[in-house]
Amino acid sequence: MENSSHHLSTKNWYDKYYKLILVLPIIVLIISLVYLGYFYNKTGDIMLKDSSLTGGTTITITGDINSAALESALQVKFPDVSTRKLTDLRTGKAISTIIDTSAKPDAITPEIEKALGYKLTKENSSTEFTGPSLSKSFYNQLLLALLISFVLMSITIFIIFRTFIPSLAVIFAVFGDIVMPLALIDFLGVRVSAAGIAAFLMLIGYSVDTDILLTTRALRTKGGTANKRIYRAFKTGIFMTSTALVAVLPAFLIVSGLPDSFRQIFFILMLGLFADILNTWLTNASIIKWYCEAKKID
Repeated sequence: MENSSHHLSTKNWYDKYYKLILVLPIIVLIISLVYLGYFYNKTGDIMLKDSSLTGGTTITITGDINSAALESALQVKFPDVSTRKLTDLRTGKAISTIIDTSAKPDAITPEIEKALGYKLTKENSSTEFTGPSLSKSFYNQLLLALLISFVLMSITIFIIFRTFIPSLAVIFAVFGDIVMPLALIDFLGVRVSAAGIAAFLMLIGYSVDTDILLTTRALRTKGGTANKRIYRAFKTGIFMTSTALVAVLPAFLIVSGLPDSFRQIFFILMLGLFADILNTWLTNASIIKWYCEAKKID
């Protein structure tokens, strides 16, 4: 009897406030879009790019060095140089320092050696160089691939459901799953690599799974009220997302010695999965419930 009354009160609360729940994700999405517009106006691009996308040199130096002092010393001759340190979160010990610059290796390496006081070898460092024209072409192709993937996903959704509002709700949720992490990454000053853009491509697949699950269960599954069908979809979908987070979080937070590109993939996927919980189970679920009530699908 007590469980029944608790279920009834939960149902009444959801029925009363589900439209209001829509406001939070929409506000977050609007803030994200405004910040991306500001960021684009300030930098001329939608993201900060590392040397794999702009062209230039990436040098990874193993061990614990004073990266702030090194960056200050290098910026005298190379104003665009940036450094970031990788640490083991279990011990807090520095694993390596990554240096990004548009300069060529033979120009930047002597200055690094001068600042550090020792020579860079294959044992204590690694160097990668990418030409600017190749990087720009590669970057444009990656963005085009991301755009084409999103458009094809949208067309597929409309073909599957053949109804405007549920299809639009799915597309809106996936769009939010990409925009929100991108805005946060820009705010944190993360330089996105080619692997990072690949992670956004992966996000489209991750995001659309839960949205299709929700829409299919709510509109096409028979039996029970709309609330029950949405709740059953929620239990399955949140398990799927939680499983993915359980796989991604340890890889990003615990495992040491991973290449920086791998850590960036895990970081973007982690942000996208958290955004997916917000966009699928607050935004999309509320729109679908609203649609079910309007069309009397119960």
